[in-house]
Formats: sequence, C-alpha cells, structure tokens
Amino acid sequence: MRRLVVLFSLLAAVHVRGATVRVSAGSSLTDVLQELARTYQTETGDRVVFNFGSSGTLARPIIEGAPVDVIISADERQMDRVAGRGFIVGSTRRPILSNTLVVIVPKDSTITLKVAKDLAADDVARIAIGDPETVPAGLYSREYLRRAGLWNEITRKLIPLENVRAALAAVEAGNVDAGLVYKSDAMISRLVRTAFELHGPPEISYPGAVVSTSRNRAAAKRYLDSLSSPAAKAVFEKYGFIVK
Repeated sequence: MRRLVVLFSLLAAVHVRGATVRVSAGSSLTDVLQELARTYQTETGDRVVFNFGSSGTLARPIIEGAPVDVIISADERQMDRVAGRGFIVGSTRRPILSNTLVVIVPKDSTITLKVAKDLAADDVARIAIGDPETVPAGLYSREYLRRAGLWNEITRKLIPLENVRAALAAVEAGNVDAGLVYKSDAMISRLVRTAFELHGPPEISYPGAVVSTSRNRAAAKRYLDSLSSPAAKAVFEKYGFIVK
C-alpha cells in the first residue's frame, strides 16, 4: 500500500509539473518571453505556449472562449476590457513592465531627426505606426503626438499597421522614412537605428493576469509570478523594458 501511495504521489507531481500554460501576449514581448520560457520550462517542467499579437486583438478570443491561461497586454485599457467581462482573476492582475516610445529610421537613412517636430519636415513622407485604434503602441504614439501638437500636422504621413512589429518591419525594409515603436523593439533590430526617444506622457504599462476560465490556474499563477523574479527582471532590462 505504501508503494502505491508513493507511486500516486509521484504521478501527481509529474502531472502538476507538466502543465501547459497558454499565454496571450502583446507582440512587443515576443523575443523576451520566448527567452524566459526556455529557462522556465527547464526549471518547472511546464510547457509554455504563446499567442503573440496586437494587444487590441488579444481580448476577443478570450471573451469568445479560447483556451488561454495568462494574458499580458501592452496597455491597461485592453486588460480593463477583459476584466470588465469577468475574464480575469482580479487578485492576480498586476503591472509588470513599462517601455519607452522611440522614433526609428532605416540604418542607412540620411534623414536627420532629433526631436518630434522634425517628423513634420518635408523629407519625411511616410511614417509607420501601430494602428491607433487597435494597437497600444499606436495609441500611445497618438496621445504623445497630440500632446505635442503634431498629430493633425502629420496624420497624412502615417501608415497604420496591424502591430508594432509590423511597424518595425516596414522601417527595416525601407518602405517608410521613419517609424514609432517601443525601445525594446528597436533594440532587437540591426537594420534600424534610433533617432530619438519620446519622453513624457502617456505612461506605458504592461499588465498581466490569470484568465478566469483557465483550467490550470495554479500553473498560470506560477508562470505569472516567475515574471517578477530577479532573474526575469534582468532579462527584461536587457531587452530595453522598464521593470515595475
């Protein structure tokens, strides 16, 4: 009997440590979360499965019943949308990261940009930006440019794209003269250079939470907690994020 008890205990432990955690996260987190997941999976035995996309598109699948355990959004508004429908465990919601908006240009660009008003110059014809209606990076950019009194002046130049990585790719390919992305996105590319950073409001926030419909809440919370560890914080900072 004792051997059976031990056997069942071992099997239970394997089951717990072998949970699958499905994470929906903003596209700007792609590289850093994938790096962190490699270590996390080795240490815990859990498997982390990601769905990366614009934070504006992450809420709908959850609300429609998609199997998601953790959501990490690039802005509080999208998290509020999910929370407002009762789809997160409120006690697990927390701000994890912040970021900085930057203006980037192709690495071989001869255009000189030093401050935001330079985006209105005639030699800047096309500017890539995340769609402000659905993409947090685009929304943050719009708010910043409105505060700077530049939004109406440069709207005709803007090329709204499906997520911040698409904006980065457009600059990398030389299809636009400049782009507004996160600092963490600019740092992973060898094909662009940062012209300048945009400081001041709005505050950028990446909240995370366990999804209330998760069938693996314990594993989901374990994963979410791991993102606040000292080791994880060091990796986030390496990628250009600001740790909360």
